[in-house]
Amino acid sequence: MSKVVVAMSGGVDSSVAAALLKQQGHDVIGMMLRLWSEPGKEDSNRCCTPDAMMLARRVAAKLDIPFYAVDAKDIFRQTVVEYFLEGYAAGRTPNPCLVCNRVVRWEFLLQHALDMDAEFMATGHYVRRRTTDDGRIELLRAVDRSKDQSYVLHVLTQDKLSRALFPVGEYSKPEIRALARTFGLPAAHRADSQDLCFLAGEDYRAFLQRHAPEILRPGEIVNTAGKVLGRHTGLANYTIGQRKGLGIASPQPLYVLAKDAAANTLIVGPAEKLGAQECMVEAINWISGAPPSGPFRAEVKTRYTAREVWGDVTPLETGSRVQVRFDAPVRDLTPGQAAVFYDGETVLGGGMIKN
Repeated sequence: MSKVVVAMSGGVDSSVAAALLKQQGHDVIGMMLRLWSEPGKEDSNRCCTPDAMMLARRVAAKLDIPFYAVDAKDIFRQTVVEYFLEGYAAGRTPNPCLVCNRVVRWEFLLQHALDMDAEFMATGHYVRRRTTDDGRIELLRAVDRSKDQSYVLHVLTQDKLSRALFPVGEYSKPEIRALARTFGLPAAHRADSQDLCFLAGEDYRAFLQRHAPEILRPGEIVNTAGKVLGRHTGLANYTIGQRKGLGIASPQPLYVLAKDAAANTLIVGPAEKLGAQECMVEAINWISGAPPSGPFRAEVKTRYTAREVWGDVTPLETGSRVQVRFDAPVRDLTPGQAAVFYDGETVLGGGMIKN
């Protein structure tokens, strides 16, 4: 059997992943990242609180596997948190989990695993992988579609996938909790965490106010014709599709249509103006390692919590950019989020929505 490092968090999913691999006879090592937290908020970081670290150690002890904590504070602050701040400064709505998975987990932590002579690194993500007859590795959606996390793992390359194991992807969440109880794991009843870990449970606007107050510059709210309707409190305080909290008197409801970071203006309009039927997607990672030879049909997911929508995808230039035309307008299409392309259960790839 193989030596496998399991990226542990103290949560039920990674704990069961470690237990399943140990049951299968692998040489399992638990490893947990110490991520950056604001000074004084170390007990609130959703990914690596002292309580979570203690729980992960207890799970490792229960399974009789080695456990190590890896200091990732600097790289997390320099990549994930800076990406978050820079995205809002540019008028985008960034998804820092994508950068965390690509740089921190599947580069930094994976390298630590390889340095320990591990052949694989496993996580508790709800996805699956499959090797084709020609040796390529496919990334597949989880069996439990309600927990599927393939959206945030579209950043993985063939090289990374060749080292990846996802033991929980074949199970539903209730089955994973039942397995945790069967294995007698102390994480069996731990609640799931959905928020960005470094926000420590608070609203992202408060975090921006402390770390990049210059981002929250007031400016004008205009309609699509450029007429000034009011003032905004900082572009980062608003999201595409937002209706409430604009502070504008209007005979019809107005929604945030776009942000112009260069002019520091918020563009609003009626519901019928909301949504776009086309977008450009750039910095694309194709799971197979090569772009498709021509245009193709795909289901496209434009936010982690969004439902997939059908569209035509046209690769441009070297395939690192594509033009997507949706079958119907997408209401909350947001620059800074990822667009991920699916062929049934198979993840084809994805990149960042440009406009």
